[in-house]
Amino acid sequence: MKTRREFLIASSAGIVLLAATPASLAQQKGKVWRIGFLGSASASGFAGRVDALRAGLRELGYVEGRNLVIEFRWAEDKYERLPDLAAELVRLKVDVIVTHGPGIPAAKNATTTIPIVMAVSGDPVGLGFVASLARPGGNVTGMTGINPETIAKRLELLMDAFPRTKQVAVLFNPDNPMYSRLVFPTMEATAKSLRLELQQFGVRRSGEFDSAFAAMAKRRVDAVVSVDDPVLIANAGAIANLAAKMRLPSIGLPELAEAGGLMAYGANRRELFRRAAYFVDRIFKGAKPGDLPVEQATRFETVLNLKTAKALGIQFPQAVLARADRVIE
Repeated sequence: MKTRREFLIASSAGIVLLAATPASLAQQKGKVWRIGFLGSASASGFAGRVDALRAGLRELGYVEGRNLVIEFRWAEDKYERLPDLAAELVRLKVDVIVTHGPGIPAAKNATTTIPIVMAVSGDPVGLGFVASLARPGGNVTGMTGINPETIAKRLELLMDAFPRTKQVAVLFNPDNPMYSRLVFPTMEATAKSLRLELQQFGVRRSGEFDSAFAAMAKRRVDAVVSVDDPVLIANAGAIANLAAKMRLPSIGLPELAEAGGLMAYGANRRELFRRAAYFVDRIFKGAKPGDLPVEQATRFETVLNLKTAKALGIQFPQAVLARADRVIE
């Protein structure tokens, strides 16, 4: 794997580098903080992101078993469980709730007092999670990956690589409200400008991918775009394998290309989860979440899997290769 430039998360004030100081650690001596982690998918599917969060917390002086406890609650792809799981964390009186995607409205509805940190969200203003990025207000802050625009951008990259593409399958989770409200309308507008026809294939559980790809085969689609959703991210390997078996070009988040998908465009979600530790630290030190500006991912990766391309007999145009931030060989 070759990296040409680093992924950076920057606030409007510029890049912020933070480290725990002896004074800050002394302030917390004897205090054991409790984080409630509300996960939409499974622990195994999000292991890399949780590891990134833990690494960010360690850098700031928080170590599980010493001055930190993390209470995990996983919905296991069943989003209808999220409200009850959020209520459990509230009853435990955790100091902060860290969550992502569909877990955000569940946590927000469960409490107006416990701070909520979004490890990653799509459009928190459009979805009503915060009043504005600069002044969130309320008890929610954190990171946003600007999902609708980045997902629509995948269609443009797909056309640059495969100009003859006409029919594109969109793999999505019908239980994720952000898709129907924000993501698909943005994708439709982009598809119209590119003269693409989008065909939607909904998947709610890990056991539904085979039937979704079988339906794609019947409709003779030319490529598949995976949108940003915890269930789809946790099952990136299954998506990559099924797309390869059907010899379909696939594009999604970087995790998809890393798992064997052909292409990717989007923010590095592990870096967003790592950065979430900054918000947790600020809150533990007395900051109000409503006063902490929501940060946006400002750099997005284009990732090409040359190993998969070779297996599919595909050669990327030189212009597409030149745009790659990472290639997997």
